[in-house]
Amino acid sequence: MMHRPNDHRSRSAKPLTIHGYAQSGDLLGFQRLLRDNPSLLNDTNPVMAQTPLHVSAGYNRAEIVQFLLDWQGPGKVELEAKNMYGETPLHMAAKNGCSDAARLLLAHGALIESKANNGMTPLHLAVWYSLRAEDCSTVKTLLEYNADCSAKDNEGMTPLNHLAQGPGSEKLQKLLHWHLEEQRKRKAIEACSETKAKMDELENEISNVVGLHELKVQLRKWAKGMLLDERRRALGLKVGARRSPHMAFLGNPGTGKTMVARILGKLLHMVGILPTDKVTEVQRTDLVGEFVGHTGPKTRRKVLHWALKNVVVISEELAKILHIKMNNQAEESSLYGFKLHPSCTEEAVAALIESETTEKQRKELNGGLVDPMLVNARENLDLRLSFDCIDTDEIQTITLEDLEAGLHLLSRIWFCALKVTGNEV
Repeated sequence: MMHRPNDHRSRSAKPLTIHGYAQSGDLLGFQRLLRDNPSLLNDTNPVMAQTPLHVSAGYNRAEIVQFLLDWQGPGKVELEAKNMYGETPLHMAAKNGCSDAARLLLAHGALIESKANNGMTPLHLAVWYSLRAEDCSTVKTLLEYNADCSAKDNEGMTPLNHLAQGPGSEKLQKLLHWHLEEQRKRKAIEACSETKAKMDELENEISNVVGLHELKVQLRKWAKGMLLDERRRALGLKVGARRSPHMAFLGNPGTGKTMVARILGKLLHMVGILPTDKVTEVQRTDLVGEFVGHTGPKTRRKVLHWALKNVVVISEELAKILHIKMNNQAEESSLYGFKLHPSCTEEAVAALIESETTEKQRKELNGGLVDPMLVNARENLDLRLSFDCIDTDEIQTITLEDLEAGLHLLSRIWFCALKVTGNEV
């Protein structure tokens, strides 16, 4: 129970400490003691290691909080000081429903996303208080300053996750859900402007490369896909990581292969595909096995001809496999978070595979046709979408058009591989 400013006088003649004055709300006594001894400004109390700002904020002593924030004497109040639990003064205000103190701290720049030792933000603690006291005022104050509704504590829990599903929390749930959606929309709009800026920068760099039209097209496709993934995550969608892009530069010595690789390293780093723009140059001897010339042919035989010894899967079964894969995506899959359009029935997909692939393709690629087809379809979805799209359904739905484009790309790669190995098409 909080004490009135002068309750201590009736119980004891013992002079109060700086923390005692902060707790009681005795502004005159607090000012007198601090001016006599400015070193007490950020003094911590025993055990809890709380400063006067912690205590005054936790008891909603707004006048003392204001005095500390406006302090003009020696030293400066530590706005982000932490107690034994890693809590800042804003945490203390939030966990005790002290809306006035919280507003003062936020107005003076307190970090609204600061985390305690358990990973909780002030919003987490304010939600806990609101559930007990049925008072949402501190939660509303934090949300006015755009407290992140999707912030997670050390257990992976957001403020919404801490709400009981039973009666009594409906108002608080509605409040947090509304702000969560608004924050997602705001993040999507911000991601849109950042995406356009990155694409403009990309185009500016590409313009310095002469010719190489197909290379530029492929680079734009990768870049757009990665940037759209940023948009999807900004909208709160969970999507799997993209497959790593690989390139081979062919040509005589001195034709600019290494130069283009360095430019691409910089560009791919800029759009987030690569973690660094560093390009490592290696020689053939860095890649082959113990026996000279052995690694290349061995790898090619293993990669290009593995399917010849497998069982042939017919189009209808391939369509079933495709649906099973889409409905059971692991989080590490590049297709996690995506779904098929209702028009992509098993019959429609089977007919598409039958019409867009040859018997030889289906025989040699076998069940291995499905994964690259789906990954290519996801990339085609990225090409179709506008950067302005914020429809959470459209931005994660693969259509028959995407599957068809995925098959076309797969066929082109397959034909090229056969030509390289000298096999008949």
